Amino acid sequence: MPTPIETFVDRLVAAARGDERIAGVTLGGSAVTGQTDEFSDVDAVIVCAEDRHGELLADAQAFASALGPLLTAFTGDHVGEPRLLICLYGPPLLHVDLKFVTPADLADRVEDGIVAWERAGAVGLATRDSEAAWPAPDPQWIEDRFWTWVHYAATKIGRGELFECLDMLAFLRGTVFGPLLADRAGQRPQGIRRVERYAPEAVPELAATLGAHDTRGCIDAVLAAVALYRRLRDPAVQRRAGAEAASVAYVEALIPTGP
Repeated sequence: MPTPIETFVDRLVAAARGDERIAGVTLGGSAVTGQTDEFSDVDAVIVCAEDRHGELLADAQAFASALGPLLTAFTGDHVGEPRLLICLYGPPLLHVDLKFVTPADLADRVEDGIVAWERAGAVGLATRDSEAAWPAPDPQWIEDRFWTWVHYAATKIGRGELFECLDMLAFLRGTVFGPLLADRAGQRPQGIRRVERYAPEAVPELAATLGAHDTRGCIDAVLAAVALYRRLRDPAVQRRAGAEAASVAYVEALIPTGP
């Protein structure tokens, strides 16, 4: 019996075949890495004919509605991607991302999606002279920013804005620790996703950065983030030693004294 994902992809391919505005469909994400399971989304790229892209993008909601029981859909403007339509279908519930691009857009891509269908080899032609490149973490970019981020978290503790501090710690996990751990493990740096699988040894250190909603809990979590970053930091980076010393001292000065 086909899974909900397989059923949806079959519908998507059938719709694409019957729409002359569409040149191909590729599947990305877990479909590429072979990690699809019952909790996976569908990450689909709809390759539009160059001169029909605007038309199909304007018709994206109607196109999505024809693929199944669409509960809700909205564009990806909040992530800077207006070509993306984020959909929730059901029952059964299924999250689907439909990204509408042109063949020329495929030259700049993070992965080579699985070609579910293409018209006259359109996807292959569009990608043959370029290579996919998944963004890797830049250790120097991180070092240049990390200590300012630490200071920011500390100022929020001092002001009593503890949720803001906890949000900053979550940002560090997704922007710094997840990518650095993934890079070490030879995995895609997708924030903190799947870190429990590819870096189980780091889970206790990451858990220590979660923090409790109180002053000492936040201080301890920020210091745990400092310790983890120092362990993961690329030894080849140009260290911002002055910023490091000053920001850590600022955090430590917040530690309550006395009974």
